[in-house]
Amino acid sequence: MQMYFRSNVFVVLVLLGLASSPVYAGEVNIAVAADFSAPIERIVALFQKESGHTVKVSSGASGKLYTQIRAGTSLDVLLSADETIPKRLIQEGHAVGNSRFVYAIGKLVLWSAQPGFVDAKGAVLNKGNFTKLAIADTKIEPYGLAAKETLEKLIMWNAMQEKLIKGESVAQTYQLAATENAELAFISLSQIMRDGKITEGSWWLVPSELHNPIRQGAVLLAGAKDKIAAQAFLEFLKSNKALAIIRSFGYELP
Repeated sequence: MQMYFRSNVFVVLVLLGLASSPVYAGEVNIAVAADFSAPIERIVALFQKESGHTVKVSSGASGKLYTQIRAGTSLDVLLSADETIPKRLIQEGHAVGNSRFVYAIGKLVLWSAQPGFVDAKGAVLNKGNFTKLAIADTKIEPYGLAAKETLEKLIMWNAMQEKLIKGESVAQTYQLAATENAELAFISLSQIMRDGKITEGSWWLVPSELHNPIRQGAVLLAGAKDKIAAQAFLEFLKSNKALAIIRSFGYELP
């Protein structure tokens, strides 16, 4: 009787242990656009804590990530800096059709590491008292394309050619200005904003009518090895907790 009682206690303890731990713990491999590197750190930390899943993140220019996915790199989720690439991946059979959604709308800023160098209306572009203007690669980075569209709307694109210096990604573009290899850079607002406040340098928030909307798309990749964990992450990205983090970095919500 005593042995039977002990065995029952053991079973109960095991069941309690199972109940207090995640039912299923998987792993998600996420490719994320460079502009979203800081927000994803906070989102991933919270997701891992609440779900029990682990997450591995790789970041870069959206166009480069697209090339890697097409080449067969093992990834589960893409968070692009535009809608075009997720749509293209679906059309090509590399992503799941009904999984795509816009997770954030990005904001473009003209930024300088020097306080007071950029005015609130961007008139510094007309003054010409700078030698280098950094933008991200217009072919593979949506923020670079938005910068080009802005300069074209301002009828400055051709005039700026001798001053342009290009970063492969918006992260590299930020570094060019942060190290003052360029006095100015078009970057994402999220790179200089934390908890709703811009933390460094001087800036001009580019009016949205000067470029196409930077609608950033998420999608589940067709080759995902752990679809359960990947889908759980995508659902978490839509949660109020994740959206609050996204908003705190200066993005608009869809």
